[in-house]
This record gives sequence, structure tokens and C-alpha cells, in this order.
Amino acid sequence: MTTTFHGLTKITSSSIALLLGAGLLTVAGTAMAADVPAKGGTLIYATDREPTCLDPHVDGDMPQVFVAQQYTDSLVSQDKDGRIQPWLAKSWTISADGKTYTFKLREDVTFTNGEKFNAAALKANLDHIVNPATQSSTAGGYIQQYVDTQIPDEFTAVVHLKKPYAAFLEVLAQGFLGIQAPAALARSRDENCQRPIGSGPFKIVKWDRKSQITFERNENYNWAPPTAGHKGPAYLDKVIWKFIPEPSVRFASLTNGDVDVIESVPPESEEAAGSDPNLALIIKDRPGNPTNSALNIKRAPFDDIRVREAFVRSADLLSALDSVYFGRYKRAPGPLSAVTPFASPDFQSAYDYDVERADKLLDDAGWTERDDNGVRTKNGKPLTVVVLIGDFQGAAERSLWEQIQATAAEVGFDVQLQNLGFSEWLDRMGKWDYDAVGEYWNTNTADVLRIVFSSEFLGAVGSGGYHQNATGFNNPEFDAIVNKALETTDEATRRELYHQAQKIVAENYLQILTFPQSTRLGVYKTAQGVRLEPSLSVTTLYDAWVKK
Repeated sequence: MTTTFHGLTKITSSSIALLLGAGLLTVAGTAMAADVPAKGGTLIYATDREPTCLDPHVDGDMPQVFVAQQYTDSLVSQDKDGRIQPWLAKSWTISADGKTYTFKLREDVTFTNGEKFNAAALKANLDHIVNPATQSSTAGGYIQQYVDTQIPDEFTAVVHLKKPYAAFLEVLAQGFLGIQAPAALARSRDENCQRPIGSGPFKIVKWDRKSQITFERNENYNWAPPTAGHKGPAYLDKVIWKFIPEPSVRFASLTNGDVDVIESVPPESEEAAGSDPNLALIIKDRPGNPTNSALNIKRAPFDDIRVREAFVRSADLLSALDSVYFGRYKRAPGPLSAVTPFASPDFQSAYDYDVERADKLLDDAGWTERDDNGVRTKNGKPLTVVVLIGDFQGAAERSLWEQIQATAAEVGFDVQLQNLGFSEWLDRMGKWDYDAVGEYWNTNTADVLRIVFSSEFLGAVGSGGYHQNATGFNNPEFDAIVNKALETTDEATRRELYHQAQKIVAENYLQILTFPQSTRLGVYKTAQGVRLEPSLSVTTLYDAWVKK
């Protein structure tokens, strides 16, 4: 017996609702009706971080998926209520054992190089993602269960998995698994990184490194997902995707009207933006594992759960967030961001600031002496915690950690913050050479708990020996729970299992959780129709237009 889906699979509650309704922008807390869309013109978009590669299958960081959302389509889509709907796949069936997915594909889709999208193209993409040469640490991690794809006819793909994977359709809706032209994927990794080819509403024309990416409209586009606001080609002729790392310069470019949209509005500027009649703010938390520092439990001092809890309790996060982010960023509620399917609010107290408890825990763990600088010692060894801060984390997050460093010092921790470039950060990660390391994982499924904490993700993946489970946690009970959650599509059962998994994570004090990841756009009055797609709250410019 099979279960047939025609875009009606409900995988989440309405907590993944899109911030904005169709044709509306949030301006100073009110909704402003958009004008009638106008075709033509160029939209200038400015972001803080440049991708290392434009192919989202390679590695897998958020700047890549923001770019990929403009030039690729996905096999399925996800609506604002979390339901999986068609896109490049018209319909699908799932075998009774949950290990075979049969997709019926659209027959009218072409890539911008003229190639036809069909079952062979889907197979080429899935094979590319799991190929070790692709070095896919995100998309590859999502579909480890993938075995192969059979092609009974040109527009039917039968995908085989090693074991049931209830999150399969969820991850297929993400831009990290965006579909690319087979001929493009057949090129060298570096060549495809520079100028990948998709079937989306825009095509990449040129990437001027350290400066900008130029997109042009795909004139043949006529297969938008049901979540889109219109059909046919995009309204815009062109998109200029600029890289402006400095927050104040990026915001000034917006207020001056030099750019139409900026990503990562500086928190200190959000209040001013909200009161500026020329600007709109679009802000939405992203699902997944929030911004955090993973504690390496494979070595001292965090191989002792008492020391881990003491460190977590020593962080006065509410005060630090208010200070650094001007009250604009809220504290992470637990190992899942609140907008993640099956996230529970029951575990936030495990991460509460509590100096008295931290002191007692460290005393009980034998860190009873202090040196002349107030640092606790045990057998003559100081209680040192080495925290890796990657350059991708930004100045504000580094400032946040300076405040955590200060409150941790009050209970006797010597927190040493080491600011590293990405390559060195990756190298240290691969060697487990850290006590704590800054991370996050944006994904639209509670299966992120398995990716971040299960023993099957302890090994090195992708380039540089990166491992998704950066804590070193290895718990058979936890592994059994998160794998059982993938064996059923029953929502109540999955909710209970993921509740148990969150409880185990919280009770083991594996991370210092700071704030949920979020998309924070500033939009100048010249741009309208800018939206966030529902799966990861990533910018989509398909429905956008300019009025200049």
C-alpha cells in the first residue's frame, strides 16, 4: 500500500507562517498595500556576506541559499502553514515502508542553458549532492539516506532510500537542494561554483568577486510554485546583488536610496528604520538550531556535565542581548528555534542565568581554588575555556561573547576568545581543537536535532573535515529517539519523540544558546513585492518590482 500526496502533506503547525501576506510590507508596525506590479527595471540588493561558492550543493552556508533562491527551483514547495506542495514535482507517492518515493514531474520546465528538466536531471542532482567530490556538508547531510534514482519513463523518478526518512520532502523544499542543469553539474566543482545554471526566475550572468553578482530575468520562466504571488516571468529585468560587509555603510546605502533592499539590518538601526516613512522592515526568525556555541565534551573541562552546566548558567544572556542588540534580538528558547516544527518551550529554564548554582556545581566538580586573577583551578590547572569565533559571526556576535566572557569570569572561568578566519576556524573544527565553537543550523525540520547531536554525524564531512555534531555527543538513547521520529509521518508521534529528544539535549548542557537566527531585511520605498519564502525565511525576488 502506498500513500499518495498531491501537495497536501502537512508537516508542521502554522508556526512557520510567513511574516507578510501577499502584497503587504510591514512599515513601522502597520501594513501598507502595494501598488500594481510594474515590469522592468533593476533592483539593487545588498548583503553582508559573500558566498564562497554559488552552487548551494557545495559546502552549504546561508549566503549560498539566498543566492540559490533566485536562480534555482525546488522539487517541492512549502507553504506558510508548513504543508508540502508541488513545484517541479506534480505529485508523488510514498511506499508503505517509507523508503521509496515516486515523483511525477512537470514536463514543461527548461534550464536557462536550454536543457530539459526531467527524471534524469533529478537523478543527476541527487547523485551530485551525495557525491563526496561535491563536498556537500549541508545538502549531503540532509539526504544521507539516498541510495539511487530509477527512471521508468522520462518524467517519472523513483527515489530509493536506505531507511524511512519522514523529513525527506521537508528538506527537498529548501534551496540548499535546488535543482541545477545536469550539464552544469558535470563541469568542475570550481567552474560550477562560479556560474551555476538553474531553471529559476533569474539567471546568473556574472560574479564579480568582492563586489557583486548580476542576475537577469529568465524570459521563459512559467513554473512558479503555488506559494508565489504571480505566474510567468519575474517582473524585474535585472538584480544587482552587492556585498557591503560594513553594517553602517550598508544601512546608509539603504536610507540614501542607493540600494533598494539590504539584508542584515544593523540592530542599532532597526528603530530608526521602523520610523522612517521611506523604509519597511521584514523580520522573521528562521527554523532550526539557534545561534550557539557548541561545547566540546570530548575533552576537559566539558567532559564533566557539572562544568558544562556551570558554564551555561554563568552566561547572563538577557543582559548581553539587550546591550549588544539593543533589545531587538530575543533569547533562544531551547535547542530548536520557536518557529521550528515540534519545538517545545519547556526547556528554556535549563539555560537560565544562575550564578549561585554555577558556583556550587564548580565546587562539586573540584574546582574549588582560585588564582590571583580569580580563575578557578584544580590540581594546579586553571579552568580555561577556548572559544572559537569565526569571521562569519560578525562584530556584534563577538561583542556578545565578550559579555559572556565577563559574566563567566565572575564564577571563575578563564574564557579565551580566539577570532579566526574561516579556513583556520574550519581546520580547528576538524581537529576538535576547541572547547566551544560558534555555530547555527537553519533548517525547516526538527530532524536538525539528529544532524547536530546524533553519533552518526560525528565523522568528518565536506571540506576541511567539518563535522555537524560539534559537541561530540554520543548517546544511544537519543540516537534511537531521533531515528524513530523519521519512521513515521504521524504528527502526534513525531511531536512526542522530538519532545523527548529536546529534553535529553537540554539535560546534557551541550550548547550555550544565544539567539534564533533570523532574516532581517530593510526595504526602500522604490522596491515592492519583496518576500520571504516559507521553508527557511529566505529572500525571494520573483514577485518583486521597482518603482523609480
